[in-house]
Formats: sequence, C-alpha cells, structure tokens
Amino acid sequence: MGVTARAFDETYGFGPYPDASGAGPLFGGDGAGPEVRAAYAQVAAWLRSAPPELLETRRRQAELFFRRIGITFAVYGDPDASERLIPFDIVPRVLAGSEWAVLEEGLTQRVQALNLFLADVYGPRECIRAGVVPEELVLLNPQYCMAAVGRRPAKDVWVHIAGIDLVRTGPDEFFVLEDNARTPSGVSYMLENREVMLRLVPELIHAVSERGGLRPVETYPETLLETLTSVAPNHCGAEPCLALLTPGIHNSAYYEHSFLADKLGVELVEGSDLFVSGDVLFMRTTEGPKRVDVLYRRVDDDFIDPLTFRQDSVLGVPGLVGAVHAGNLTIANALGTGIADDKAIYSYMPEIVRFFTGRDPILHNVPTWRCREADALSYVLDNLHELVVKETDGSGGYGMLVGPHATSEQREQFAARLKANPQHYIAQPTLALSTCPTLTAAGIAPRHVDLRPFVLTGANGTKIIPGGLTRVALKEGSLVVNSSQGGGTKDTWVLDGPEVGDMTGASTGPFEAEGGDIDGPFPGPGGLD
Repeated sequence: MGVTARAFDETYGFGPYPDASGAGPLFGGDGAGPEVRAAYAQVAAWLRSAPPELLETRRRQAELFFRRIGITFAVYGDPDASERLIPFDIVPRVLAGSEWAVLEEGLTQRVQALNLFLADVYGPRECIRAGVVPEELVLLNPQYCMAAVGRRPAKDVWVHIAGIDLVRTGPDEFFVLEDNARTPSGVSYMLENREVMLRLVPELIHAVSERGGLRPVETYPETLLETLTSVAPNHCGAEPCLALLTPGIHNSAYYEHSFLADKLGVELVEGSDLFVSGDVLFMRTTEGPKRVDVLYRRVDDDFIDPLTFRQDSVLGVPGLVGAVHAGNLTIANALGTGIADDKAIYSYMPEIVRFFTGRDPILHNVPTWRCREADALSYVLDNLHELVVKETDGSGGYGMLVGPHATSEQREQFAARLKANPQHYIAQPTLALSTCPTLTAAGIAPRHVDLRPFVLTGANGTKIIPGGLTRVALKEGSLVVNSSQGGGTKDTWVLDGPEVGDMTGASTGPFEAEGGDIDGPFPGPGGLD
C-alpha cells in the first residue's frame, strides 16, 4: 500500500495518512496536525500503530470469515453476481454517546409519527382533511392497501421494524434520506460486522472498552423477539408461536432471513409451508399442523395472499389476510405499511411529524422537490445537471439520475421520462456527506457513508439498538453506497463514557470528515431494501 494523497478532506486541514512503512505522519507534515475527535481517539491510535500489512491481513481474514459462513447478497439481473459477498471494511465508524442520544430521540419521534400516520390514512384520514397530505397522493398510491382500510393491527402497531436511512452533512447535522417501513433489510450485516470485529481486532475493542465502553448490538435478536411477542393476538397464551416468512432462496436477502430465523429460534417458512383453516394460520411440521400467531414477513403485500392481492403469486398463503382480519394472526410489519416507503410521502414527513406529535422534527428531511407539482417540475428540468432525481417507489439506487455525473444525453432522456410521468419522481440536491477512513488498495482513504439504524416498536414502546448498518461507497470516485451496486459495510460503534465528545464540539477530527466534499457531490441514493 502506498501513500494516500488525500486521506481526509483537506478543507478541514487534514493531511495524508502514513506511508506503507507506517512511519509517515498521521496528519500534516510534522505529525502534529489537528486534534482527533474524542470519539475516534482509540481508532486513531490503533491506525497509527498498525502496519499496513496487518490491516490488509485483517481485511482478508474478514472476507474469509464472511465467505465461510455464507454471508451473501444476490444481485438481480446480474448473472455473474447472483451470490455476492458484501465487502466489509475493518475501520469502524464511531459515534459518541451524546451524538447517538440525539439520533435516538429523533428516530423514536419519526417512527411514532409513521405509526400514527398509517393508523390515520387507513382510518379517519384526519391528516388528509387537514390538508397535511394530498388526498390523491394517498388514495391513488400503488402501495395504498385497501385490505387495511378500517382495520387496526394488534396493539395498534403498524411498523414493528423500521430502517431509517440517515446521512450526515456536518458535525451536528443528520438528515433522513428515506424511510423503510415495509420489509427493511440489513440487520444481519450489522450483527455479523460486530462479530467479525470482535474476532479480528479484540485489542482495539479492549482499548475502547477501557476508555468508556462500546455499546452492544448483540441484543438485537432478543429485543426483536420481545417486540414480536408483545404484539401477538390477545387469545395467545404465554408463549405465542412465531415464524419468519421468506420468498425463498432466490430472494436477494435470503441469507438474512435464515440468519434471523436462527437467531430468533423460530421456523423459517415459505408460502408452501403454511395453510389457513378456519381463519387460523398453520405451518406444516413433522408433528402435524402447528398454529402460527405472529408472522414476521419478508414478502411484500402484493405477493402475500393470492386471494386478496396478486392471484398469480405462489409466495404467499391463500386466506392469510382473512386470518389477520379475524384477529387470529399478527403480521409484522402490518399490511399497508409500504405507503410509508414512498418517496413522495417522505417529502411530507416534516408536516406529518408536526401534525401527529405536536413537535418540530428532530431529524430533518433532505430538501425535496415533488415533480408532480408544476413549479417543482419546472425547476428540476432546468437544474437536472445539479440534482438527484429518484423514482417515488424506487429502491436500491435503481431508476435514478445523478445529474452532476450524468451525460447530456442521459439528462435529456431522463427529462423526457420526467415530463411523461412527473408524479413518479422526486428530486433532491446533491449533498456533501461525511466521510470515514476506509481501507483501500492504496491505503487508508476517505469514503462516503450513510447509516441505517433499526427501530423496533411493540406493545411496550420503542427500542433502538445502538448503532446500525453503516454503508460505504468503496470504489474511488463512486458515490453509491448500495450493496447491489458495489457498496460495502462497516461496523458502527456507539460509545459510552465521559470522554466521547459531543455533536456541538468545536473540533471535527480527521477520522470522520463531516461535510467534506472530496470526490464531488454525493447523491445518497439509498441502499439495501
């Protein structure tokens, strides 16, 4: 590994990283450089002392570990990458405890608003009558589920598991990029990333623990099980039966489905393993039919019940919706939550949060133009060269235009699509996102990151595992963090202790160059579904 010319954003005074011998300065020419952010102090010390050869060895060991246990991610439409390893970077992303406290409060508020919004649009529709959200945007939305109208899920919880994608643009600035309230994925990578770090860099984790402590993520399966159990139908006894419904081995997130079922200690089932009799769901077992009370589904609404939705679906179970309506089954997440994933609905979240919580949002949206509105469409068409345009129901970074990195021909073609169906698109400014130090073939270099924390809501309230899935754009010059398009992941550390720094501190150190714009504007296009 050679010298990295710009290991960190130099607009903050950050100099090059050590050369291959490990003897070079960490910051600047004399090794003094700016002060490292308190949260990254131990990581900085570790990187100073670790020879590049050791870092490369640890990286290869991590890859071997993931390959051995079969952590893969299928990429649709790519015959050469149907089972791909998600690259893992061994340099962790670190958040101070005080930073996390702000995020935790904001995430709790946002998911509370999402649950209240869903209860309202499938119930009294007060937010529509009040003009908070346009009626046609809700009722004509492809994800609006008529089977959920007038229904209330068990314990009035709609979004049991939420993955809220966050981006950071400054020392004290986090924005919500998108909400994933239907079947959010990625939590298995959060858990496995921590396991790998515990095995490969115990000395670093020990040093961090001595200083103040690293908050655990290993409690997620236990917390998820507690959450799902708490929303079981009222008829259940002390031990309701849970199962996890997967579309099958060809789904891109099948590894995660099997991983979570194993961690939860529940059966992993496909539609063919289940049947409904007398409005009760049963699964087939070697001991005969067994009643299922809570179904953690990783199948979208359209495919979950051919009697209610798509008649050609073989992924779901005939009569499943009837079992839910009869009060004999809880589905997590509830039917109809997909509308909360819609990016046009996302654009109204500030108003939704205020309407349902009575408070201003703690976490703000990225500024968004709704192309369905004539003035917004005109602005977007005039400024395609500097905007990111996304499909309202898109995911995984597909179907979007990154204006600054598109050719004139590509922008012209996309403009035609916008004019033909403006209601299907929103646009956002490109953002100068935070970067984290990342191990590359050339050494330690900055790469853009986002963060997906996982929020669990049950009958006993909301709980958030400290951390989440940090996704990183690994390719030099790449602005896309999506796993399906070459992005990787990092372990996310939330620290305890009195010496962890805070979001309003005066120093933003080089081990996460907040707000830096190194490779150009970053579109933040989402990632794992």
